Amino acid sequence: MKAKWVNYTMQTITNKVVSFFLAIIIISCTPSPSKKNININEPLNFRVEPARDWTDLFLRDSGWFGADGVFSIPLDGNDSYNPDREVLMIFSDTYVGQVINNVPVHDTMINNSAAIFKGETVNKENLHFFINHDKNGPISFFQPEGADTTGEYFWLGDGFVNRDLGGKLYLFAYHIRKTGENVFDFEELDVSLLRSSSVQPPFAGYEQLSTPLHLDITDVGKGNLGAGLLVNTKWAGAPDPDGYIYVYGCIGEDKNLVVSRAPSATFEDFGTWEYWSNSEWSSDINSLKPVTKAVSNELSVTPLPDGRYLLTFQVLGISDKVGIMIGASPVGPFSDIQEIYRTPEIEEGLLPYNAKAHPALSKPGELLISYNTISFDFWNDIKKDAHIYRPRFIRMIFED
Repeated sequence: MKAKWVNYTMQTITNKVVSFFLAIIIISCTPSPSKKNININEPLNFRVEPARDWTDLFLRDSGWFGADGVFSIPLDGNDSYNPDREVLMIFSDTYVGQVINNVPVHDTMINNSAAIFKGETVNKENLHFFINHDKNGPISFFQPEGADTTGEYFWLGDGFVNRDLGGKLYLFAYHIRKTGENVFDFEELDVSLLRSSSVQPPFAGYEQLSTPLHLDITDVGKGNLGAGLLVNTKWAGAPDPDGYIYVYGCIGEDKNLVVSRAPSATFEDFGTWEYWSNSEWSSDINSLKPVTKAVSNELSVTPLPDGRYLLTFQVLGISDKVGIMIGASPVGPFSDIQEIYRTPEIEEGLLPYNAKAHPALSKPGELLISYNTISFDFWNDIKKDAHIYRPRFIRMIFED
């Protein structure tokens, strides 16, 4: 009888263990799904207005006077608003020098720079810019290892501070090679993950990690992951945390949005990453399928108080339209595009691009959104007007 009981007990334990692991497998393969009763087409009540205080903050005549990029990263990892929190701002191509009568003099272009904002008041006393230097003058903070410094460089994607990995700073960095003289003559070779134990400039001792996140997928397109992040953890202040870092990419001619994710505690281990195939999560990066399209190469996904998610972007990457979509989950489904703002700089012959939201810089009841401007004949135009190449800002002000 004892033997039968032991056999029965062991069989029961075995069945429970098998059931437990089957449950884990089912959960991991289940679509991230939208919660029940979430309506992506329910109107979001808001108005949009220019955020002139923020736009004027980047109108400068000395030192840093122009750049694009503009990702905002709270240095304690929590993406909610707190005026006592330092927020790192990361830029890509940056102009440094002096501006006299609107014309740059003694100017130098580097490929990335930084600033830190802290405070409740949007003023120049609360925003501090950081430029890296060597004995010859301004240089980039981050440079591809072993690259030809005259023709290869990093443009920076999104980033975050990971509390589950010792509070280190992680940044996506696109390895760019110049292919000609025009502003759009470049190619993207790959994407690295930069890791820094120092979260403030000059990011001493940062490390460059190779990644498999440069994409070339049949019927979807080429591009990189890193266009935007959603840090969906409790310590980041996410309203519905699941412990994952969602990493977005804009790839292909259709500006397809694709989504991957990794547990925050194993973010550096690419073997733990998953890729959304539009029906389930997969360990195969080539299973990625678009969740929507017509987005921009930099964008944001922001949780809303009602359980939905706000995708913010420049429609088709470069246009006069800032757009949003409402998602039922971090991977959608997403609503149709809603164009919320027409950028007036288009009337000046400038090209607006890469809109995104900045929740850590947004006071309660509003969402701060930036976009950048450039021109087709940029190298000549910047010599005539130093201020064509800088961030512009708007606010979504929620009515509810």
